[in-house]
Parts: sequence; structure tokens; C-alpha cells
Amino acid sequence: MEKRVSLKDIASRVGVSVALVSYVLNGKEKEMRVSAEVVAKVRQAAEEMNYEPNQIARSLRMGATKTIGLVVADISNPFFGHLARIIEDEAFKSGYTVIFGSSDEDEEKSAMVLRTLQNRQADGYIIVPSEGTTRQISGLLRKKRPVVLVDRYFPELNCSHIVLNNYQATFDATSHLIGKGCKRIALVAYRTSLIHMKERIRGYAEAMSVSGLPWEDLLIEVEFGHTQAETDNALNKFLEKNRNVDGMVFSNNGLSLGGLYYMQKYCIRVPRDLAFIGFDGGEAFDLYPTPLSYVSQPLEEMGREAVKILMDQLHGTNRITQIMLTPTLIIREASPC
Repeated sequence: MEKRVSLKDIASRVGVSVALVSYVLNGKEKEMRVSAEVVAKVRQAAEEMNYEPNQIARSLRMGATKTIGLVVADISNPFFGHLARIIEDEAFKSGYTVIFGSSDEDEEKSAMVLRTLQNRQADGYIIVPSEGTTRQISGLLRKKRPVVLVDRYFPELNCSHIVLNNYQATFDATSHLIGKGCKRIALVAYRTSLIHMKERIRGYAEAMSVSGLPWEDLLIEVEFGHTQAETDNALNKFLEKNRNVDGMVFSNNGLSLGGLYYMQKYCIRVPRDLAFIGFDGGEAFDLYPTPLSYVSQPLEEMGREAVKILMDQLHGTNRITQIMLTPTLIIREASPC
């Protein structure tokens, strides 16, 4: 293995002290009043000798790695991909690099990703928590690590978070369809104990109940990690028993896309045959033959605020910040029932 070039090697070649080389390569030449001629010689030598700084040693000296660990459920999901992009851009403005990892809604994989990020000495963490990961988050908090939860949170943990008002999101979506005359509205949701999905189910149930409409038999719950075939199977079984359903609300982006693929495959015309409201929108919504309505989350604000809260923690604040953002219902067609 080729020997790593050190500051001492560069100092010997130029004929100056190791300290002076360090000043130049760390951008402190003006502060230490190093001449322009010496600065040029040091930088030329470093380039010719293919010098690469030892980031681990530098991080130990500084007490920080200038990295943020970001854990999302699935980076291939457009919602999480967009959120990660916003967080990465905002972190860059503060001089931080983001290291990504996907939990795939799996407790063990989440633990592995977090261990890796801790081994890499991440300065702080922005996490979309998976089911069963309360102890993992608690462990970070006990170690006094800066942590911000996004999209979801654990009510039992006193931890900074920024989330959507999930109850309001589905309450508004369901109420809109009821206002258009729909009487048999189904909600497609994930089967989970996570608070964000529980709140979306609660918002739907409340909207149906206050209008005197039954809902218990119209809730469709599918497992996390489902395939399109499993989504098709769940919707087939439901619609065989509930042929008079006149509207559907999908409780997240992945389920919305799965529902659209299903309707295309089985020639269900939206909104003529079935009124539809999805979550998050996206390119698939724009390419659909009929304009589709959806619940819009303020992703830009969610990403920016998550980074801001984390930066405050990294700079020494002990304040717990918990933010609930307001959803917007984007109506792009009449949703007749």
C-alpha cells in the first residue's frame, strides 16, 4: 500500500515548519501572516505529492465531523427522496454533508444504519422513525446526541420533531368527498402502530362519523413493504365485497401510486367510476389522464425546519422544538360521486 503523504513530508520538501504547512492547508495563511510566495509553494507541493487530508484526525481535533446522519423509510419513495434533497441542500448551506440510509420500515435495518452513522461520528441525526425503534431513538437521546424526528414521532419521547397535522389531512380530504355527495368512502392505510398513520385513520373516521356515515368496514389496511400484487389483491377483495364504494382516500404517497396503477390496470375511471384523493402528488399524478386531487405536505418547510432545529442543537441549545405543519388539500377536479 502506498504511504499516505503527511504534513511533515510537504514541510521537508518546501523547507518550512509542519505548523506553517498546517496553517496554509487549513486556510489560516492570512491570519498567521504567511507570505504569498510560501503559500504558493506549499499548495503546489501538496498537489504534486497528491496530499489527502486525514479527515478522521481532523475531525478528532475539531471535535466534529461536519456530517449529519439522515435515516428515511425508503429513499426510492418520491416523498422521502424529495425530503432528503431539501435536507441535503439546507445542510450544505451550513457547511454540513448528509449521509443517507434507508430503514425499509425494518427495526433491525434501522439499528444497523444508526450504528453505521454513529461509527462514522455523525454530529447529529434527522430520522424518519420506523415502527419499533423507540429504544433506538432513546439510546441516542441518552447519549446527548442531537436528534430531530421528521414525518413521524413517538409521543412518549421528549424529542424535537416536525410533522404534518395528519388528522387534519384526512379529515379535510374525506370531508371534501362527502361534500361532493360521496356516501361510501374507503380509506387505504398501512397497518401500523405509528402515530402518523393512526392520526390519518382518526381524521378519516371523524369526518365520516360527524356526517353520520359508517366507516369501520370501509377501512383497508395493508402491510408495510407490500408489493403491487399485494395491493391489487387487497383492493380486489375489498371491492368485490363493497361494489357500492364511491370514493377512496389514500393515506400516503406509496399507497396512492399503488392505487393509481390498480385503477389503470382494471379500467376504473377516475372520477367517473370512483372519486379519488391521494397524498403528496407527484409526476404520476400529473401524467394521469384526469387531473387528480391530493393532500399536499409542506415538504420545503419540513426539510428546512428540521435542519434549522438540528443546527440549533449542534450549537448548544437544549430546547425541545415540536412543530406541526398544516396540510393543503389540492383540488384539481370535481370529484363527482
